[in-house]
Amino acid sequence: MIDLKYIEKNFDEAAAKLKKKGVDTQILEKLKTLFVQLKEANSALEAAQAEQNSMSKLFGQYKREGKDVGELKAKVDENKERIAQLQEKAREAEAALYEVALAIPNFPDDAVPEGEDEEDNVELRKVLEPRRFDFEPLEHWALAEKNGWIDFERGVKLAKSRFSVLRGDAARLERALINFFLDTNREKGFEELCVPFMNNAHMLQGTGQLPKFEDDLFKIEGEDLYLIPTAEVPLTNMYNGEILPESELPVLMTGYTPCFRKEAGSAGRDTRGMIRQHQFDKVEMVAIAHPEKSDDVFEMMVQNASDILTALGLPHRVVELCTGDLGFSAARTIDLEVWLPGQNKYREISSISNTRDFQARRAKIRFKDGKKNKLVHTLNGSALAVGRTLIAIMENYQNEDGSIEIPEVLKKYM
Repeated sequence: MIDLKYIEKNFDEAAAKLKKKGVDTQILEKLKTLFVQLKEANSALEAAQAEQNSMSKLFGQYKREGKDVGELKAKVDENKERIAQLQEKAREAEAALYEVALAIPNFPDDAVPEGEDEEDNVELRKVLEPRRFDFEPLEHWALAEKNGWIDFERGVKLAKSRFSVLRGDAARLERALINFFLDTNREKGFEELCVPFMNNAHMLQGTGQLPKFEDDLFKIEGEDLYLIPTAEVPLTNMYNGEILPESELPVLMTGYTPCFRKEAGSAGRDTRGMIRQHQFDKVEMVAIAHPEKSDDVFEMMVQNASDILTALGLPHRVVELCTGDLGFSAARTIDLEVWLPGQNKYREISSISNTRDFQARRAKIRFKDGKKNKLVHTLNGSALAVGRTLIAIMENYQNEDGSIEIPEVLKKYM
């Protein structure tokens, strides 16, 4: 969550940053009004409490002096009721401010390029040259049909649209990729975890999916549980409400999970094939870092995801997201986009984000810095989205007859 004390003291500066992320002016004005209302409610409460303290002292003095306390007692009792009402008013004002604040995104880093959408993102570098084909490369769904790898029709029959079934070598390749990603991450110092695929609402609020993105989540009926949209949720919230020793930072975690998303608002986008599914596999990296070291951890995570793609022989580019394309919780994000020759374009395959202390403030994740408890920085990133990597291998390693080679680093797994 955003730092409310910072916003209250530096409202114009904070508002200018949030506008870069597309926050509506009316929401900012509402926030400003709520700050005033909370301040007024607290001031009235403090005044009433101060008056109560004064009357209580006077009450004791009257008793010692043998004076009649009847009228004073009536005033004390009346003020008690007033204090209770003011406490409720202050609580309501604080809750209203908190509710609005939960829906406000993180501040973008000052160095993030300004822009409105993905068209304004900045390419930092390209890694590996795309292969030159002496035939017209097919898209993954055509290759899937030739090889019997992906059964889209039965995926729809079993569930609904945007579900699919991997068969035979495709299913084996999916499993090989998961193992390769986890092994590589573990070699880089990430602890491997196997986590629940369902989390409660408090955890999803901690990482910023709730309340803002509830429409994109699959909720378990009658339970305070949601299917996770990414392993970022359980991995980051492993330390929800905890205080870590400074010596344990950074905490590096990796885990494989299926991810579940309603894809609300994506109607008409990538309706064919496996690019945008309601269920997909992903291996995630998460870091809990010291604020002074999070930039170094961020660069390490970006490089690790890029190294995995390089090891697979997949051409890709590294892209810095502009302010208008940044995710809700992110202060800075770098995307890796893999080359898909069938589509003749780069497509996102990983997003690495530094959320600074935004998630840590919501989830109350801190570290002990001497005698003080301070908020950590949390980072997350895909290494990698498994289904999109499978697609990239299919399209980049295809032969003219439609057969598909397997990257050398995966052969030990298959």
